[in-house]
Amino acid sequence: MTKKQIALSAVNALKKEYPDAICTLTYTDPLQLLIATRLAAQCTDARVNIVTPALFERFKTAEDFAAATPEEVAKYIKSCGLYKTKSKDIVGIGKLLCEEFGGEVPDTIEELLKLPGIGRKTANLVCGDIFGKPAVVVDTHCIRITKRLGLHDLKDPKKIEFALRELLPPEESNNFCHRLVLHGRAVCTARSQKCGDCCMNGFCGFFAENQENS
Repeated sequence: MTKKQIALSAVNALKKEYPDAICTLTYTDPLQLLIATRLAAQCTDARVNIVTPALFERFKTAEDFAAATPEEVAKYIKSCGLYKTKSKDIVGIGKLLCEEFGGEVPDTIEELLKLPGIGRKTANLVCGDIFGKPAVVVDTHCIRITKRLGLHDLKDPKKIEFALRELLPPEESNNFCHRLVLHGRAVCTARSQKCGDCCMNGFCGFFAENQENS
């Protein structure tokens, strides 16, 4: 099979296995998703979802975050880890949104990358989930599973993003990445792969190689 055929097979298999492809972060508007995703760096989505209700009750708009101090924001997010850096970034995000984007979250990766602490993973997530644009969210699950499938042999997330954009149908790419997260947590984990239970073992390079070596 070609890489494109493997990618299409993976899209279809995961769609059947996980029909509800949703982000596991809780949010109600673009700003909340942007902030929640920044908080999720080196932290679980479950922990972020515990922290954000009180944070978003206190800070409802970009203007609210812009007027805050990092110390005030830090009180709400201490349990997320790296809270000092994250609180500075969040205040900075609020300020730049007000200064350059009228207090609204921009809808392009290029503009989102201007915001403090926002990388390509977050920018893609916002563009895909909020604005419905083709997006490839390259997190640890995406990197691990797509490499095991044989879609690439890369380490750099940006290079992986562009490689996958060439292989995935644009209208499927965002949900595909959400499904990779679900599959990476349940089946194709980093340490103990459940290859016998995997819906993709029929075309997975990692599975085929292990079968040959067993």
